[in-house]
Amino acid sequence: MLNYKRYRRNPVIDYPEREWPNKEIQKAPIWCSVDLRDGNQALIDPMQVDEKIEFFQFLLKLGFREIEIGFPSASQIEYDFLRQLVDRKMIPDDCKVQVLTQCREELIDKTFESIQGIKNTIVHIYNSTSTLQRDVVFNKDKAEIIDIALAGTRMVKERAKNHEGNIFLEYSPESFTGTEMDFAAEICNAVINEWGPTPENKIIINLPSTVEMTTPNVYADQIEWMIKHLDQRENVIVSVHPHNDRGCGVASAELSMLAGADRVEGTLFGNGERTGNVDILNIAYNMFSQGIDPELNIERVNDIIEIYERCCKIPIHPRHPYAGKLVFTAFSGSHQDAINKGVHAMKERNSEIWQVPYLPIDPMDIGREYEPIVRINSQSGKGGVAFIMDNYFGFKLPKAMHKEFANVIQAITETKGEISPDEIMEAFRAEYLEKKEPLHFRKLKVDDLSGETESNFDTKVALGFTKDGQEMSVEGIGNGPIDAVKRALQDSLGIDIKILDYSEHALQSGSNSQAAAYIHLLDSNTGNVTYGVGVSSNITRASVRAIFSALNRLNLN
Repeated sequence: MLNYKRYRRNPVIDYPEREWPNKEIQKAPIWCSVDLRDGNQALIDPMQVDEKIEFFQFLLKLGFREIEIGFPSASQIEYDFLRQLVDRKMIPDDCKVQVLTQCREELIDKTFESIQGIKNTIVHIYNSTSTLQRDVVFNKDKAEIIDIALAGTRMVKERAKNHEGNIFLEYSPESFTGTEMDFAAEICNAVINEWGPTPENKIIINLPSTVEMTTPNVYADQIEWMIKHLDQRENVIVSVHPHNDRGCGVASAELSMLAGADRVEGTLFGNGERTGNVDILNIAYNMFSQGIDPELNIERVNDIIEIYERCCKIPIHPRHPYAGKLVFTAFSGSHQDAINKGVHAMKERNSEIWQVPYLPIDPMDIGREYEPIVRINSQSGKGGVAFIMDNYFGFKLPKAMHKEFANVIQAITETKGEISPDEIMEAFRAEYLEKKEPLHFRKLKVDDLSGETESNFDTKVALGFTKDGQEMSVEGIGNGPIDAVKRALQDSLGIDIKILDYSEHALQSGSNSQAAAYIHLLDSNTGNVTYGVGVSSNITRASVRAIFSALNRLNLN
């Protein structure tokens, strides 16, 4: 039995005046990528300098303008990486490079040495403030912890005076979620007032969920409480840095935005220590799905996946939100049917608003193909098969035919497993289009009898076909070519058939266009019914081929 009594609940704050539950996300936050620092340090095989340079350039391409690139005072690789960016003039003037350092003089000196030549730099200082770490790691009281933060702030402030570029300060009370709220506010306000922010040079107060300790609503309460208790709020950018220990990183970030957070630090696909940082892409695509501009260039998710997997050496899970290979895939028959109907409804209504069951966004909007949307296996249903035939091959199967052909496909998948669209089309050809035994249609001549006879029949056909390889030529008259062909076959073959339904549509457009015809045929003697399908550049010939297709499936001769 799980020894749950070893653990205790983390305390929540008493905050009944919370306002965030009644708010909605209206716009994108300031995004800060920490892939090259927090993300990189969590890799089994950290990126080399050339990989980090490629990744940095890609982050710029995605639209990030605040990028934490490392801990240059603690790692020679990160120092060299930063200097290469400077020496090769790879940092745009509108980009703020963020560097992390502890509040120690020698590390801050090394940090300022590393950032020489950069126009805009965020110097990110931190020290742990939680009750637990004050006790077991540092053995310091609150006043001593505040002194560490203030000492770091003063050192950055002093060195910023002689620095040629712009210096922006970010302070993080590490382990914020395990810190008493009154103490978190006290230490942050001490830093704010020591730094002296202005509207032109705001301070970033970063409130990290360094270890996710409780439910996202508690984090939102903490963020809103802090915002209401921070000094000089108009000169403060409130930032959040959620981790994902409880699997709630995205929810924590989104609720903290409701609570008033201005900025979100995270990584692509959530790579980071332990269970990871918050997934910025997940949040951005969530916003996109609600009609909000995420202010990132994320239209081609496959390109993002490619560089991420290559540089980080971590595969994307097939069920990862938006990016996984299977997230826009439906195996379930009911899901496939709903997707099929939703897509058709949008086309019929010419709707500019995306509304398709089970697909929160159009995969094509983020560079995904329609190919993975419907995958066919033994769990699939008629809607999925019909979707494949329509969207891949242009065959708009009559609704009553969906189940008939789905049964054909299900028989295949029960022995073979999942099958591809091309294999579905191959089965369709074999079952309908190329079903030419025992009857094989060869030729047709149609004459118009209008005014030549007193009967109601106005069409005469001369029909040529083979039966079990034997040539046959027959004639028939009827009310139109299809009726005349049906009567000719009934008389010559001694069968009793009835056409229950007929439909047709163009398969392509242009001078070489072809048409598809569908005939629903009843054997009046047995009550058996089936569909036949014919394709031709001539719609009458397509219809006749559909009749022969159906007869061969019924095997009436």
